[in-house]
Amino acid sequence: MRWLDTLIPPPIVAVTLALCMWLSAPASARELASPALRLAVALALAIAGAAIAVAGSRAFKRAKTTTNPLKPQNASALVTGGIYRNTRNPMYLGVTLVLIGVSVWLWWWPAILGPIVFVGYITLFQIQPEERVLGTKFGTEYKAYCERVRRWV
Repeated sequence: MRWLDTLIPPPIVAVTLALCMWLSAPASARELASPALRLAVALALAIAGAAIAVAGSRAFKRAKTTTNPLKPQNASALVTGGIYRNTRNPMYLGVTLVLIGVSVWLWWWPAILGPIVFVGYITLFQIQPEERVLGTKFGTEYKAYCERVRRWV
């Protein structure tokens, strides 16, 4: 286990990256594209992302298992239905879509690094440690699920 594994809550990682994206993007970049179009696309991505993340969270709550990403060992059930039939990580996928929406709103190409960094960081320090724990805890059932459903999409 690496020292950063499941150390920083994913929402903190996402908000930190969104702030970095916002603070580094020059206001002049937003003048290059239609505000109405940028807003429409950004909102569509953010709303879709929020809906996907909420669907994942609700599935965990229905299964009465933990939604705390810092303690994957507290998982009491393997959730494979609903949105989890399409992606093993809908909450992280949803947050990624929200960050992509922010980058569209900012209309500054380096802002796309925020979602890319989020995916890399979350995969390495959150998803992979979770997968190790779930593989140990749920064994062949989890392995079969991983073979059936992709990590992201």
